[in-house]
Amino acid sequence: MIWNWRNAFIGLACATLLWMLVGPGHSEEARKAEGQAIANELMEQWKRANSNRDWVAEEKERHKIKAPADNSSLLRGGQSEGDVYGKYTKQDILMWERELEKFVVEGSMIFHDADLLGSTIAVSCDMCHPDASNTHPETYPKFQVQMGRVVLLRDMINWCIEQAIRGETFGADDSRIRALEAYILAQRKGIELNYGKH
Repeated sequence: MIWNWRNAFIGLACATLLWMLVGPGHSEEARKAEGQAIANELMEQWKRANSNRDWVAEEKERHKIKAPADNSSLLRGGQSEGDVYGKYTKQDILMWERELEKFVVEGSMIFHDADLLGSTIAVSCDMCHPDASNTHPETYPKFQVQMGRVVLLRDMINWCIEQAIRGETFGADDSRIRALEAYILAQRKGIELNYGKH
């Protein structure tokens, strides 16, 4: 339910902001200010309607999602003009972490929800792989006997969606397959990569 409301909210906000950016009669600064004001108001409306909801925190708690790597060491000395990370701040690193966690949490929500997966038989990934167990993403790419060829993790996810979940496969650029991959990989944090292992 949160997922559908959230998507509707994001869609409305994006459509409104797009109109503000391309709509006639406003300077670029005025369009930015108006667009930001609309986005802020929409977010406040959502917060008022969902005052006790923190969907990221709830999903992290429910499915024991592991934290991403700590990148704070990138800000400790040795940086100079021209260094790749020389211009980044603590706020940048916090934003990277929050965006990554949100993406992984979206993958968790899809992983645990038959409807979001498009299952025709009410089956979700966690029915066979609780909290992404026994998925072994660190072993891909590898020859997968079921498919008779070398596959990537996303190929195996799509195979499971089609065969076990009885849903439509996701395209390579579909945000759902990317989020599923992110969640599955995140749950194996700390496991050594060993591609090709069976």
